[in-house]
Amino acid sequence: MRFLSRRLILPNDLNYANSLFGGRALAWIDEEAAIYAICQLETNCLVTKHIGAIHFESPAQQGDIVEFGLSTKAVGNTSITITCIMRNKVTKKTICLADDIVFVQVDPESKQPIPHGKTLASLTEIIEG
Repeated sequence: MRFLSRRLILPNDLNYANSLFGGRALAWIDEEAAIYAICQLETNCLVTKHIGAIHFESPAQQGDIVEFGLSTKAVGNTSITITCIMRNKVTKKTICLADDIVFVQVDPESKQPIPHGKTLASLTEIIEG
């Protein structure tokens, strides 16, 4: 898993308990996973279809730097499935794990799913290359 980007937790990111608001974490995860999927499939005509299991494992506080690790789990005809871990940059403690994040490539005009022509093997070459 590659950790590709970071965010600083600011006061506006906090919940009533003064830790990272879960909704903010999910928005960041969706955005980071979308950027990752766009880079892998080489198109920005993607939509989020599904976000599966989400596990909040530890809190994050104001001033913490969090980083996002992303990996490709599966590739379908029109879709890509991604796993994302958000962890504390300093302690490496997992804050949140989001599994089975599915993006589907759509036609920009009709908004219907279309094949992307990629395979898991071809994406692995992009990641490792």
